[in-house]
Amino acid sequence: MQSSCRSQIEALRETGYVVVSGLLSGTDLQVLNHVARAQLGARAEPLEFEADLQYPGAPSSRTAEGGQTVRRLLDAYGRDPCFAAHGTSSRVREWLESYFGSDVSMSRAHHNCLMTKHPRYGSLTGWHRDIRYWSFKVEDLVSVWFALGEESIDNGALWFVPGSHRLAFGAERFDEAKFFRAELAENEQLLRRADSPRLAAGDAVFFHCNTLHSAGPNRSEAVKFSLVYTYHGAGNEPTPGTRSAAKPEVPLRRQ
Repeated sequence: MQSSCRSQIEALRETGYVVVSGLLSGTDLQVLNHVARAQLGARAEPLEFEADLQYPGAPSSRTAEGGQTVRRLLDAYGRDPCFAAHGTSSRVREWLESYFGSDVSMSRAHHNCLMTKHPRYGSLTGWHRDIRYWSFKVEDLVSVWFALGEESIDNGALWFVPGSHRLAFGAERFDEAKFFRAELAENEQLLRRADSPRLAAGDAVFFHCNTLHSAGPNRSEAVKFSLVYTYHGAGNEPTPGTRSAAKPEVPLRRQ
């Protein structure tokens, strides 16, 4: 394992997230962005709309102003071969094999999407842990967020609370939808530690399923695209009969 990969994995274990620079090349970015824009323009199903989730800043319904704003193009793996190829690339596989110490599979039931954050109607995502609705033997999964363009606070980049994946919280620290209650004094104090890493086009952030994270609105004039997948190691299978087991998984195989 290269020293750079080793240090990145150590950072992920310690902090709960780490930025891996230049995971996508310029040519790859051109192709991915072209396909993403074409599929968004064509409203290629399956889709999720901002109005469906009713997060802060979202339109009140699909028939309201901005109600047809797309939040996610779902099932990225099945949408186009270019999306699938980068989610299962040898570099991603080798990095995750080093982290998990085993073979790796991609979940098609969680994330597995192209996130689209729009100006004006791109909503705010509150503080949460992804594991809140997931069901696996062990709470040890890693998501990879590929930036198809620059990501910053101005256009709704991710925020993370360093080290939060190693903290235990009582149920009272979360609301009924399992969002972290920012109004609580003890939660507010923790959230002051949050950081929003700036991503260049082609960078990726790897983050643990228990890391508290959020995302703000897009105050720029352009749609932000991000490709997102989630992975786990061998033996950490989804619980049968749950949403996590609703779709067949994708083993990452050596080419």
